[in-house]
Amino acid sequence: LAHSRSPEIQNAALQKAGLHDWRYELLPTPPEDLPQAVARIRQADCAGGNVTIPHKEAIIPLLDALTPAAQAIGAVNTLFKRNGQLWGDNTDAEGFWLDLRQAFGDLPPREALLLGAGGAARAVAYALARRGWGVTVAARRVTQAETLCRGLSSTVRGALHPLALDALPSAIGNRKSEIGNHQLPLLIVNCTPVGMHPDVDASPWPPGAPFPAGAHLYDLVYNPEETRLIQQARAAGLPAVNGLGMLRTQAALAFRRWTVEGRP
Repeated sequence: LAHSRSPEIQNAALQKAGLHDWRYELLPTPPEDLPQAVARIRQADCAGGNVTIPHKEAIIPLLDALTPAAQAIGAVNTLFKRNGQLWGDNTDAEGFWLDLRQAFGDLPPREALLLGAGGAARAVAYALARRGWGVTVAARRVTQAETLCRGLSSTVRGALHPLALDALPSAIGNRKSEIGNHQLPLLIVNCTPVGMHPDVDASPWPPGAPFPAGAHLYDLVYNPEETRLIQQARAAGLPAVNGLGMLRTQAALAFRRWTVEGRP
């Protein structure tokens, strides 16, 4: 949380919008204090807030209602007020999708490989699979990937496949078998925090696994701006971007929730 760029982005947007008496502040919250933090946001002088790990799922029972995206994804990153109720939204999904198109253009809906199976992965899987992509979710705990796939399968058009992360090198190396619909992925998305500052030498890509030719890589990590994973992908000839554009886009979507619907 200490390295978050959200205050910089949101406070600049508030000033630009002429909301000079508004401010965006960090609210460090250990899990045991989450109910008190939600109670603070419910107060009349607060328009809403953002939620980050590890609270994106745990906060749901403390809210009054969810948007369809948050309901389907099962994770919340934005809080806003509507008709006296505290709502949870998920702007990560749409923020990812809009920035993906900005970075790589209109990629055809084929196969995507997601690294990780947490709240961020659910948002990315939802954004892709609802638009017809096949999505393979690779996680160290394959049961977590299975849970994600089951939870989203009834809400999206694309097929979802769980995969154990340690099976990825052989699956990629064989150029088929367990990756989606027997095709190499067109898109690889890192949905884990691996490689984030200060662990800048770490990479979520399994040692020995080749990068699929012709793929595009999107790393949700944006601090540092060039992660070890991005360096590896570019060295293999893949176009690769970080998640700073997603952060800015989902922040703009959240900003609209607060300033249009949540003005105190």
